Amino acid sequence: MNVDNRSKFKHLSRPSFEGENRASGKCSPLNVSEYGRAVTGQDPGMREERGNPMKLTSSAFEHGGKIPSTYTCDGENTNPPLTLSEIPPGAKSLVLIMDDPDVPTHIREDGMWDHWVVFNMPPDLHEIEEGREPKGIHGIGTGGNLEYFGPCPPDREHRYFFKLYALDAELDLGEKATKQQVERAMEGHVLEKSELMGRYERK
Repeated sequence: MNVDNRSKFKHLSRPSFEGENRASGKCSPLNVSEYGRAVTGQDPGMREERGNPMKLTSSAFEHGGKIPSTYTCDGENTNPPLTLSEIPPGAKSLVLIMDDPDVPTHIREDGMWDHWVVFNMPPDLHEIEEGREPKGIHGIGTGGNLEYFGPCPPDREHRYFFKLYALDAELDLGEKATKQQVERAMEGHVLEKSELMGRYERK
């Protein structure tokens, strides 16, 4: 582009979006999809990965391993210890979701059970202690729970996915928001995602 042509674009500026709240840094479930497409130039979703990916681990079990019964309905039903590392520098909040995609369809038509939903967790959170709920706003699980509810498969071995998301904004949602509402609200604002999967079968 030559100098004369560049001058034609001096009047252009970043577009604004209805419902965008620059003062609070929060994103409304109604505007994040449009905002994500405009800023990233692609469908809302995870941004470009960086060198050191975010990690979610537990000292109680390895990825793909067996979840100890202590953390299930057969034991104390308390949350396992979790370690959050390599949080991206631009993160403004964190989201934690635990769900089970192996539910029989005669119990849940979609085959999914949401066990734990927490959002607007502080980005400097690096550890969730065993049996302790993290700081943040608690969404509602499939069973109506606002706190962790452990594995309790009715038929066979199930997989349980602990999903950690780093966002570039806080979510403008209140307590008892569903997982689906949280997922819609964070579209276009996910900087990174990390996943920890554990298995459990009742004996």
